[in-house]
Amino acid sequence: MTTNDEVLDPVTSRMPDVPPQPGSRHDPAQVLLTRVGLQIPAELSYDDWARAGHRLSGIVDSSSWCLGDWLVYGKKNYADRYKRAIDAAGLQYQTLRNYAWVSRRFELHRRRPRLTFQHHAEVASLPLLDQERLLDEAEQQMWTTKQLRTRIRDERIGHASETVNPVIIPRIEVPDARLAWWREAADQSGMPFEDWVRATLDGAAEEALDDVRTDHVALRRLPGAGAAPEAQDG
Repeated sequence: MTTNDEVLDPVTSRMPDVPPQPGSRHDPAQVLLTRVGLQIPAELSYDDWARAGHRLSGIVDSSSWCLGDWLVYGKKNYADRYKRAIDAAGLQYQTLRNYAWVSRRFELHRRRPRLTFQHHAEVASLPLLDQERLLDEAEQQMWTTKQLRTRIRDERIGHASETVNPVIIPRIEVPDARLAWWREAADQSGMPFEDWVRATLDGAAEEALDDVRTDHVALRRLPGAGAAPEAQDG
């Protein structure tokens, strides 16, 4: 067994990079998760195969929350150094920023274990009461993320028809290639293009304002720095 394996079976569970105990032996009927993929035995029962899929789904979903929390903590406590840690870890900042944005919108006690990270991401740009209501419905009705997305879209269409004076943003001309690039990114995220644009702009605005706040904090920590005004949470 390599030191980067995680056993996925009904009994044993170890985190990656934790070496096996001296004298321990690997059960050849177990599925192993390595840094480069799965090691699946030639003969695996359906139940064990299905159980491994359930475990893998939980690991993937948890990692999104964990990486988001990790970045939020780093930006708050190491404003002048956290990007170096991201580069050293070989992580993509844009991806982490998206995870962090959702993580900031949902404190730990508000996260629903029975729903995925993506469920939460779908409602993250909505007001808190709408977030709770829609997540309640998603739990009760056991909606997929696609069903939740459809519900949000239908509600927006209904609200738009009731709006007397909708706000229209200025027209922005972009090359066809860039628009196609944006649409591809929206497709990859699983979001309708209009929702992806809103979420991306919200994330960029929050990131820009957050950078200003962290810069103010960093300046206050410098020796001899003047009294910069305290940053206020938006």
